[in-house]
Amino acid sequence: MKVEFYGHVRQYHNIQQEIDANIREVLLSGQYVMGPMLKRFEAELAAYHGTRYALGVGNGTDAIWLALMALNIGPGDEVITHPNTFFATAEAIWIAGATAVFVDCCPKTKCICPEKIAAAITPRTKAIIPVHLYGQCADMIAIKKIADQHKLHVIEDNAQAIGASGKGFKIAELSDAATTSFIIQKNLGTFGDSGALVTNNPAIDARVRQLRNHGSNQRNVHSYGFNSRLDDLHAGVLSAKLKHIDAWNDLRRKWAARYTSGLAGCRTFDLPVELPGYRHVFHLYVIETKNPDSRDALVKFLVDQGVDAKTHYSIAIHKQAGYPWGKEARIVGSLANAEANAACCVSLPMFPELTEAEVDYVIAKVKEWDQANASQASDKPGPARSGATCPSCS
Repeated sequence: MKVEFYGHVRQYHNIQQEIDANIREVLLSGQYVMGPMLKRFEAELAAYHGTRYALGVGNGTDAIWLALMALNIGPGDEVITHPNTFFATAEAIWIAGATAVFVDCCPKTKCICPEKIAAAITPRTKAIIPVHLYGQCADMIAIKKIADQHKLHVIEDNAQAIGASGKGFKIAELSDAATTSFIIQKNLGTFGDSGALVTNNPAIDARVRQLRNHGSNQRNVHSYGFNSRLDDLHAGVLSAKLKHIDAWNDLRRKWAARYTSGLAGCRTFDLPVELPGYRHVFHLYVIETKNPDSRDALVKFLVDQGVDAKTHYSIAIHKQAGYPWGKEARIVGSLANAEANAACCVSLPMFPELTEAEVDYVIAKVKEWDQANASQASDKPGPARSGATCPSCS
């Protein structure tokens, strides 16, 4: 059996009529950029998040960068985030001209550790960017408390967790803005690149609307700005898909629960953790080998068996050749948990259109590898990790 990693084409076939109808509507309207379909989707996205505003932009990187600019964060300022995520989170900080400050992640959730944030704050710190990694929210209540104490802004990088929630909070409820990416791999993805920002802050909304459109909110009148617009064709695709996102996330949760049940008791890797009271939407289902030496061997075995396993963020940002991209960066304390996560992560196929037979085949092959390697794995020391628990993981 072959099990693909993505289900993009299956998803299109399932709602082809809805997507095609929206595309046709855009094509016949003659308005393809900043047109009525974009306005419709922005209103739908704001309603979905329960925010006052939503703004479509060119991609998820731009969404973070423009949010930073709207908050007047730039050269001389520091922004705290963590390094076991996609490079674009830090890249957006550097594009804005600010200094990226890296702190460690929680050992269980792999999201940013609030205790590490508190230790990294200096007079130059202006913002925190927590990443809701793999589909689970960071501890926004703790992060908001720290931000309020130190008068810091918070921008949620929500590229991986649309539809997720935490215990006692929703995404975008406890921050200045939440950003997202709609590249096809995401839980809500279009057929290309685009992104968005949601906020309750009218000043951020007004500023980003100008910045994304050459500094213009009136025809022929321009100030400082850029070209970062979500076109109406993508908006039409996303509008059709948004209606299904909760049902698709429910299916992701179903397959994640099946993986977790089927792989319980395996000795060579750890399973993902969903915190009590949280809604994890499993953008990725990531297991973590106990030893980095075995990670690539497991991936190769699965691929050879027809399972399209992958690694995501397998080189932490501060270990990338592009770090610090000619810009300023600072590391505070040990990044042992983030480095271990990057070195040991394996992503199993995860998309709503999977079948029970495919999930069970993946489980069988992972268990086969585990049983063949369990004795050797116990003889090898794993990577260094710091802090077996932290308040956000407990």
